[in-house]
Amino acid sequence: MTPAIFIDKDGTLVHDLPYNVDPGRMTLRENAGPALARLQRAGYALFVVSNQPGIALGFYDESALAAMWRRLAEAVAQFGVEFRGFYYCPHHPHGLHPRYAYQCDCRKPRPALLLRAAYEHDLDLGRSWMIGDILDDVEAGRRAGCRTVLLDVGSETVWARGRHRKPHFRVHSLTEAADCIVTHPFALGDCRWTR
Repeated sequence: MTPAIFIDKDGTLVHDLPYNVDPGRMTLRENAGPALARLQRAGYALFVVSNQPGIALGFYDESALAAMWRRLAEAVAQFGVEFRGFYYCPHHPHGLHPRYAYQCDCRKPRPALLLRAAYEHDLDLGRSWMIGDILDDVEAGRRAGCRTVLLDVGSETVWARGRHRKPHFRVHSLTEAADCIVTHPFALGDCRWTR
């Protein structure tokens, strides 16, 4: 079984532009390419896991995600990085489209996106990591049995605490995230605060 890195898209992998699926407006976060390349060389399979509520809320069609996904794949390919999959949740309980407007099991902080990827790709969740910029990402990772890294770049504004919402590491860059994961692949406990 393979260990994985699950990485959130908006605010973590790319700079956050709310409800953006325009490939031309997407920019990788600083050092994302080298950090992901380091994790891939360390033996991790890389997956993007993302809530895409703009579909349910009527901001864009689900079909728009294909061009966005291609752009992300191209952006990291120049660093020798290959994503093994892109898993997303199109739902929102207050959505406008009945097909997507309900409380699902895949919207983070629920872990279904990670669990599905693990099932489809034979992943070892106990040796895997979730990297995200809000505590919902951390909770999804912990509920799936992964270790977690919070990329603290100002995205989290609520700081609602809970049993599954304490990251193993809290960092300020993807470079630091890769350092923590490669240096402490079997991190235990609740949280080691960096900086």
